[in-house]
Amino acid sequence: MSDTSLTETIKAAMKAAMRAKDKPRLSTIRLMQAEFKRIEVDERISVDDQRALAVLDKMVKQRRDSAQQYTDAERTDLADQENYEIGVIQEFLPQQLSEADVLALIDAAIASTGATDMQGMGPVMGQLKPQLQGRADIGQVSKLVKDRLA
Repeated sequence: MSDTSLTETIKAAMKAAMRAKDKPRLSTIRLMQAEFKRIEVDERISVDDQRALAVLDKMVKQRRDSAQQYTDAERTDLADQENYEIGVIQEFLPQQLSEADVLALIDAAIASTGATDMQGMGPVMGQLKPQLQGRADIGQVSKLVKDRLA
């Protein structure tokens, strides 16, 4: 990983968007910055890379849900806006893992925790979440783990 923290990278991207007068991109980056600032003020902590990844992951999930609702309501203009924001946010997330990679990590976690049924779901997810944060949809991972343990 580089020496630059994720929050610093996002600040640099905000400055670049300002210089380029790219208003839609700037607006999305400002939303990310505002969320980090809210956490720092509310919880009196500075946002580290791990927390920043979790925040960005959550923002992508919220926008996917919104985009789906807008699509269902035939509001493609609003769905397009949400999808644009997802694209911008994902630029700052690590490369998404393939399903094969995710399944390999799930199998390794199941083997290392010794889980054999649904009772072992918690420990398996506890081990997987830090490895997959920002790199896979945790909801999908949860479904895959359930399938493996069922």
